[in-house]
Amino acid sequence: MLSYQEALAWLLERARPLNTHQNLSLLQAAGRVLAQPVTATIDVPPHDNSAMDGYAVRCAESGAPLPVSQRIPAGSAPQALAAGSVARIFTGAPIPDGADAVIMQEQAVVGEDGQVAFSAAPQAGQNIRRRGEDIAAGQTILAPGRRLTPADLGLAASIGLARLPVRPQLRVAVFFTGDELVEPGQPLAAGQIYNSNRFWLIPALHKLGCEVIDLGHVGDALEPTRQLLRDAAAVADVIVTCGGVSVGEEDHVKAAVEAEGELTLWKLAIKPGKPLAFGKVGDADFIGLPGNPVSGYVTLQTLLRPFLLRRMGLMDGAPFAPRFPAAFVWDRPDSKRSEFLRVRKVAGASGWELQLYPQQGSGVLMSCAWADGLAWVQPAQRIQPGDELPYLELA
Repeated sequence: MLSYQEALAWLLERARPLNTHQNLSLLQAAGRVLAQPVTATIDVPPHDNSAMDGYAVRCAESGAPLPVSQRIPAGSAPQALAAGSVARIFTGAPIPDGADAVIMQEQAVVGEDGQVAFSAAPQAGQNIRRRGEDIAAGQTILAPGRRLTPADLGLAASIGLARLPVRPQLRVAVFFTGDELVEPGQPLAAGQIYNSNRFWLIPALHKLGCEVIDLGHVGDALEPTRQLLRDAAAVADVIVTCGGVSVGEEDHVKAAVEAEGELTLWKLAIKPGKPLAFGKVGDADFIGLPGNPVSGYVTLQTLLRPFLLRRMGLMDGAPFAPRFPAAFVWDRPDSKRSEFLRVRKVAGASGWELQLYPQQGSGVLMSCAWADGLAWVQPAQRIQPGDELPYLELA
């Protein structure tokens, strides 16, 4: 069997990032992946400006009451500060030539004659935001391969950009196989089950940022499955199914993929989630997840998710990054397979720690709904409270 590390490395090596881009308006670009570096052509702020409402002064002249020679609101173009005077100034307004500090209005007293005295002596540069303090012209402010956040979009707007180059959304086609599957809301006949996989897989793909093409359900028949694969390959970058890739007589996905393209079928040394299929149909990648809902869900998080993120141009390396101490005992490890335990991150006496869902069986979908992450346990590893474990937050 293939180890988790080997399977992940194999998948990431074959994840071809999308190599085209489109220019979208800033509001349309939210959540998309940046395709090219963004470099500033201006300084931000574009001029020295006041950090607060107050008075622009020459420090050397601020010891005695002084008249106000001008009023400078934000957006105005001030005159040079006249000798022996101060300027009333407001937050964001340009600093007049000759001024070297701003004294906040709370430290100012305006006399009946209109002259201003100050309760504290200023220091040079006080309360002045310097030109280019945030961003300097020529500076790269956003690197490619970044999912654009609201702060990123504000940053782009601050240098005057109206549009950004982003990668197209990754198109993922999904379908589900099996004569036994029934959609929720319909009555169950003998031997039937509800298609729960559809309702965690599609939302999870949306959350990752994929454009999902839901091709529905196909029964256990070879020719309809082949046709659905052809339909999927014509419109998608990646095709994902749950179940149907084993060697049983009624598992037709394997035969259909082999007939329409190529397929590699693995047995993975992980628990839950032993079977996984990877292949190609036309130009589309194909990934077949296990049909067991918990196995499929865990495999999505640990293998499909990093593969898709790499295809979007987003991710490098293994998805398990932080480590947190266990707040549980695990004394029944699998001797040959890595295990992904459904856990929840909770506040402990010394910081975050991992709480274990009590039932870790592969048929307990409640464990996935309860958990906020997975803890990665190595083969034959026993866990005691305080042992640190790699943690993956669920997408």
